[in-house]
Amino acid sequence: MILYTLCLWMPVFLLPFLLLIKRNMKVECENKQLPPSPHKFPIIGNLHQLRGLPHYSLWQLSKKYGPVMLLQFGRVPAVVISSADAAEEVLKVNDLLCCSRPPLAGAGRLSYNYLDIAFAPYGDYWREIRKICVLELFSTKRVQSFRFIREEEVALLIDSISQFSSSANPVDLTEKFLTLSANITFRMAFGTNFRETDFEKDRFKRLVDDAQALLGSFSANEYFPHLGWIFDKVSGYHTRTERVFHELDTFFKRVIDDHIELGHGRTDKGEEDIIDVLLRTEKEQTGVGSIQLTKDHIKAVLMDLFLAGTNTSAVVLIWAMSELARNPRVMKKAQQEVRDIIGNKARVTESDIGELHYLKLVIKETLRLHPPGPFLLPREAMSKFKINGYDIYPKTLIQINIWAIGRDPKYWKDPEEFFPERFLDSSIEFKGQDFEFLPFGAGRRGCPAIYMGTISVELVLANLLYYFDWKLPNGGEGINMEEKAVPSLTVSKKEALQLVPVNFLQ
Repeated sequence: MILYTLCLWMPVFLLPFLLLIKRNMKVECENKQLPPSPHKFPIIGNLHQLRGLPHYSLWQLSKKYGPVMLLQFGRVPAVVISSADAAEEVLKVNDLLCCSRPPLAGAGRLSYNYLDIAFAPYGDYWREIRKICVLELFSTKRVQSFRFIREEEVALLIDSISQFSSSANPVDLTEKFLTLSANITFRMAFGTNFRETDFEKDRFKRLVDDAQALLGSFSANEYFPHLGWIFDKVSGYHTRTERVFHELDTFFKRVIDDHIELGHGRTDKGEEDIIDVLLRTEKEQTGVGSIQLTKDHIKAVLMDLFLAGTNTSAVVLIWAMSELARNPRVMKKAQQEVRDIIGNKARVTESDIGELHYLKLVIKETLRLHPPGPFLLPREAMSKFKINGYDIYPKTLIQINIWAIGRDPKYWKDPEEFFPERFLDSSIEFKGQDFEFLPFGAGRRGCPAIYMGTISVELVLANLLYYFDWKLPNGGEGINMEEKAVPSLTVSKKEALQLVPVNFLQ
């Protein structure tokens, strides 16, 4: 009887408290200055709006809701940044408050529980491993030590394309660029090339593609922490993650063991390759800060190198040649510069690149319209701060849509037009100081290997423009510039780039 009476009267006693709690929650929400947000569905939030090409979908939404837009991805609040002013608030003004990374299922597994540079959360370990890589792997001196690799591989590329020019057949430049990037990365890392190993080139490229797809895929566990793992099991995400991880791990273990067994790897010019450098650092350390490097740390750094180095340069080259082919005026002007500067020299070398000013403008304009990654890698807020007056709370995921920023008419006249001259007499660079132009990010999490990536692109383009004129296949009049809508950290053309080379130098 007492229990029955208690149950009967309990709601009456609790009702005032419940109303007070509801009122306080309403006041708290009203006091929060949250960014504008599109309508969201229960449970999934705004995930349904990431269809097709997410950077394009979110760009369209930003036109309605503004450059600082709040979305809900399952249980994760996410802020999407689509303007230079807002990006500066994130990457410069509040950099220290939001320079960590959110936990991502695929990235965590492939990076040996965040032992890499790209996906590791902000903290002592990240600072130490980044310092090692900047000083030992990405310095100008180290990048220059691999110059002969880049020049040899580009010479082989030119030779292979010359065979097509004699037959007037189109060449698949998409395949050529991906192969070139894989060859250069492989040689820098391991001191040897595919031709001297029994590791298949196509298998290597497939493995890189699979890892890229995994990192760009949806993992339910990231947005639905308690039940998402069930969906990941059913969808096959978990199985794919484990397969890719074990293939990469087996590959990395094999090449590291080969280096240890030989005592060194070395390139064929006697220079240390990247595994040499990392193994030497592991051996010489008495402790890197509070971190003791292990083979897993080395594998995690190699994972970053392969995913960033193999696809990124190739994607930039694909877009650059696509834009040149559909803009004959720009193509002719770039070719004229290269041919005037190089003259009758047998080849274009990296020593010549500094004089090719218009070529550098072409690359800048390519990066503006077609950044290899349309989003910077996501950040996670560590403290409360404001962006353009809006409150951003801890654990909020922050996505910066640099693809949209590069098309903002507030900063770029005729933004859809490919016009390299817009950078003429302009101080705008891609080093992270100009927030309307962020192909490599900015702030503490900016790309530390800009020089390594851009020097290859410059060398390849200079040689392609020096040695060949280019025509569309079958007298075509245009190139399909549609983007490929597949899970990946990078975005390339949907269709392979096919062009007909015509030898300029006989």
